[in-house]
Amino acid sequence: MTICAYVTFDDPDGNDDERELVLASWREAGIEGRAVRWDDPEADWSEFDAAVVRSVWDYVERRAEFVAWAHRAGSVTKLLNPAAVIEANTDKTYLRDMGVPIVPTHWSSGDFPQWDEYVVKPAISAGAKATIRTSDRAAAKAHAVKLEAEGRTPMIQPYLDMVEAEGETSLLYFNRVLSHAVRRNPMLAPGQTQADLARAELRTPAPDQLELAEKVLAEVPGDLLYARVDLVRLADGRPVLIELELTEPYLFLSHSEAAVGNLTRALGELL
Repeated sequence: MTICAYVTFDDPDGNDDERELVLASWREAGIEGRAVRWDDPEADWSEFDAAVVRSVWDYVERRAEFVAWAHRAGSVTKLLNPAAVIEANTDKTYLRDMGVPIVPTHWSSGDFPQWDEYVVKPAISAGAKATIRTSDRAAAKAHAVKLEAEGRTPMIQPYLDMVEAEGETSLLYFNRVLSHAVRRNPMLAPGQTQADLARAELRTPAPDQLELAEKVLAEVPGDLLYARVDLVRLADGRPVLIELELTEPYLFLSHSEAAVGNLTRALGELL
């Protein structure tokens, strides 16, 4: 029997509500799945036919350790997504090198723009940690300076009202094939709770969004078991990339009846 690790973290609050969906789907496909912490010192990754990186949501404060683990694990089993992809994708400075339109971004407090409202966050982050939204230019710049003083690269972006009007569109690809897409709630809108952020509704992507998502994926070579392409429209209507999630994205598997099966089939194709 094929044995695959579902790579996770110490999750005492049970935040990963997709794990059991995935493991059940794997069982139906003849794949034995075992949930294993990425930092478990007793884990022998060579025992697995593949290790699927999923809910590793504690890596941000330990990125160097996490990336080193990914390369070690990837040397003895098939790591999905691969270690080189994870290393690049966990630092959002990759956006500077993408040959596609992205949200306007400044990467230094010394190059500070004049906008009505700002979002300032570190390039290595998840779940809006150390992220602020403010219309106070001085406060925004002070946060960017603080991040730099901590040795972190700031991302200085305009707050886009379209994330509240049209919402963010996330396109989910499994082995580079579109599975489903959702409209996500805006993370930095007033009054949002953690539960709100997990809510979404199915959305049919527009042709220009599909075209951009395909261009985004073409920028990344090699195996990609999963990819979440997060897009938003600018005020002029053009879609741009917010983020390409290739490490530990929430996949909104419960929002589409076919989604978890699509993910399992994609895994089978890559084994």
